[in-house]
Parts: sequence; C-alpha cells; structure tokens
Amino acid sequence: MSQYDTELKDFPSIFSLKGKVVVVTGGSRGLGLHAASGFLQAGASKVYITSRKAKACEEACATLNKLPNLQPGAKAISVPADSAVPSGIEHLVKEVSKTTDHVDILFANAGATWGAPFDTHPDEAFAKVMDLNVKSVFTTIRLFAPLLQKRGTIDDPSRVIITASVAGLGVSSLGKNGAYGYSASKAAVIHLGKNLAVELGPRHILTNVIAPGFFPSKMANGLLEASGGRETIAAANPAKKLGRPEDIAGLVVFLASRASSHINGAVITVDGGELHGRISIPEMGGKSKM
Repeated sequence: MSQYDTELKDFPSIFSLKGKVVVVTGGSRGLGLHAASGFLQAGASKVYITSRKAKACEEACATLNKLPNLQPGAKAISVPADSAVPSGIEHLVKEVSKTTDHVDILFANAGATWGAPFDTHPDEAFAKVMDLNVKSVFTTIRLFAPLLQKRGTIDDPSRVIITASVAGLGVSSLGKNGAYGYSASKAAVIHLGKNLAVELGPRHILTNVIAPGFFPSKMANGLLEASGGRETIAAANPAKKLGRPEDIAGLVVFLASRASSHINGAVITVDGGELHGRISIPEMGGKSKM
C-alpha cells in the first residue's frame, strides 16, 4: 500500500475528544463557557473551569454537568483562581494536579479590556490589560507545560488554544473609548502563539490562536450597545449575524481534535468576515474582566 494511501481510518472519531482532560481559563461565562460545553459534549472526561469568582465557576459547572450526551463519568470541575497574578496560576496548576496527572488541552481564554481617550488613558489600566492578556497567558502555558507534555505524542499531540481577537489583526476602534491596551495585547498574544508553536511543537504540544469578532457576552454587550445595538452590528457583518455559541464550540473542538493534528501556529478568525469589511465603531468605556 502506498504511503499516500487515501483511506481515512476511523474517520467517525476524527473530531472526538473522548477521554481528554481540559483546562479552560475564563471559563465561567462567555466564550469560555461555550468552549467548555463543546469540549464536554465532544467526549472530554474532565473539564476544569477557572475564573476569579468561585460562585461563577460553581454555577458554570452545575450547568455544564447537566448537558446531554456526556460520556459516562464526564464532569466539569470548578477551580477558582485569579489568572491575573502568578500566585493564582500556581494555585490553579496545584489544584488541577490533585485530580489528574496530565492535561491534554489548555484553552487560555481569560482576558480583559479597557476603553478611554488617548490623552487621558490610565497607565495602570493599560498595564493591567497587557498583564492579563499577554503575560498571564504566557505564565499559564509555561506552568501547565509539564502536564501537557505528559501524554503528548507525534500522533496524538496535546493542544494549547489561545483566545485573541480580530482587534489584534486590524486597527481597533479609537476615539473617546479607545481600547489601546486591548488591541495591542491581542496582537502581542497572537505573535506569542506563533512563537510557542515553534517552541512547544517538538514537545508534542500544538499551539493555535483564535481571533473572534463580536459574540454577545458580558464583556462585549456594553460595546455592542454603544455601537448601535446588536442588529446594527449584525447587519454590518458580511455574514449578517453575530457569533453564536456553536461557532466557538465547533472551532475549539476542531483545534483540540485529531482533525487538526497538523495545524500548528495558525491564527483563525471566527468573525463572519468582520475583519475584512470592518467599519469604525467606538470601543466600550470603562473596564470589563472575565
């Protein structure tokens, strides 16, 4: 049989995550919760949900554990931790390590934004956004690397998926509510992901980045309303809609599954074409943090 045999063996399982162990930062709501739902329903055995607030993590896990189609024994596990500080990330790794000796998939999703005029943009706000959206992502991946390496192989590599934004690929909206730190941080974390793909690939860990556009969420809802409302933003999108939960869930399950085992260092937009047809819209004032 030729080495270029076109037979696809066991194709029905190509998107399965059966038995996989997953950690989702910023997982108690929004994109993180959508992703966690996808991971569990694709067959993951354990999905650790972490964010700053214990109650939010517990409520998210209660919702996830009621989902249909879960594998026997599969569960979401609450691990509250503050990913904004190294001690919080160290605590997260320690707590996860109590109930698993490995991690197959890390979804680095925690993030924050802040909007303010350029001339009065607070230095501390810019620093906080950069710290959480870039430095903490790096620290989280670095500290989880030993657990990710545990079972990664050439044929079945572990995965790191980083949440960036289309704001990191184009010029984010400016003006009185300019999100300068957010846009810069997402551009930085995209490049970080490319560097980690090269660094971690030989360790059998694949790293990819997703760049979402507008998805209704607690962090985005204020911006959506300030920009004219959901209908206006949806009408301006080439696909004529905003992002939906399954749009995120489907993408991250693909990137975590055998179907993407030769994708490393990619940046995938999930925005309905928003980036290419972008109009100028004002960023949300104040701060919002997952």
